[in-house]
Amino acid sequence: MDESSTSNMHPASRRGRGAASNQSGRYEAQDREWCDDGWGNLDTAPPPLSTSLTKDSSRKVISYNKSPDLGFDRSINPYRGCEHGCIYCFARPTHAWLGLSPGLDFESRLSFKPDAPAVLARELRRQGYQCRPIALGTNTDPYQPIERRLAVTRELLKVLDDFNHPVSIVTKSNLICRDIDILGGMAARGLVKVAVSVTTLDRHLARRMEPRAATPERRLGALASLAKAGIPTAVMVAPVIPALTDMEMEAILGRAAAGGAQAAGYILLRLPLEIKALWREWLTEHYPDRAERIMRHIREARGGKDYDSQFYQRMVGAGPYAELIARRFELACRRLGLRQGRGEQQLDRGQFRPPPGPPSPGDDQLSLL
Repeated sequence: MDESSTSNMHPASRRGRGAASNQSGRYEAQDREWCDDGWGNLDTAPPPLSTSLTKDSSRKVISYNKSPDLGFDRSINPYRGCEHGCIYCFARPTHAWLGLSPGLDFESRLSFKPDAPAVLARELRRQGYQCRPIALGTNTDPYQPIERRLAVTRELLKVLDDFNHPVSIVTKSNLICRDIDILGGMAARGLVKVAVSVTTLDRHLARRMEPRAATPERRLGALASLAKAGIPTAVMVAPVIPALTDMEMEAILGRAAAGGAQAAGYILLRLPLEIKALWREWLTEHYPDRAERIMRHIREARGGKDYDSQFYQRMVGAGPYAELIARRFELACRRLGLRQGRGEQQLDRGQFRPPPGPPSPGDDQLSLL
């Protein structure tokens, strides 16, 4: 049986991964169970689950949305799936669209878009394109480990830099510091802002919950390096997890402010679709003594359910517990001098200019600008 398609996984095979299982996505008609067939196939521990890469040849790279509670209307994701393996990641259910599991498949069976920079340049040259900030890494992290080798995100930034196109970035990786040479110049022209996500300051908890992401200290170090380079930075306390990380909010904000962060935001833990089962499974394995307490607080903030997808409420919840978190965040930001909302300073759209190059299909002539 293909080990990557089974639900219950041997602990040795998922070492260094976030999810504990690999159940089929919601669109699949069948599921598979890894079991002993009587020939001792479970007597020997299997090798660790490896990461595989598939080329994604999408003909479009900019995705548009009309969500009223998002601060952007377009985004780019250079990768599908994310090797960071964060158990709470709200993007996990998107792997079901590919016929893959939101569990271990999401963090081990990845696809990348090598043609994305060239496709982006064509899209930005199209007649009638209206420039608005592009959000980079809204679904999966643009600086996940494979970016170190593939550099798709870096090449996308080069295109945006050439076009003087504004961009916002969210990451939990210190690899972003590699691109300070590009980001610094864009920041000087008011074209970029960066948010670094910090969930906890406890490296042992982070190791269990975000197994292949940068340690909390390295994320805070990246934030400080970006700020020192003159790049507008924000810290995202995300997600805030009731009875597990919520008590760290003020400490995270304080460390980020001391490192030069100018703004902050937060998101309450979200459990849409398959994440509910994955999260409960993770809690039972790692924190069985407080699992029910954590879930009780989550339901208190979600109208008695594990998740409420209503716009405006899905990010912060509702009810007494959610209001307490919001109030604590507001007071801490005020005390530390942090703007609220990921640093909502406006990026400059007026500088957008396609550089000299071939015309897009349908253009009759080159721009005279």
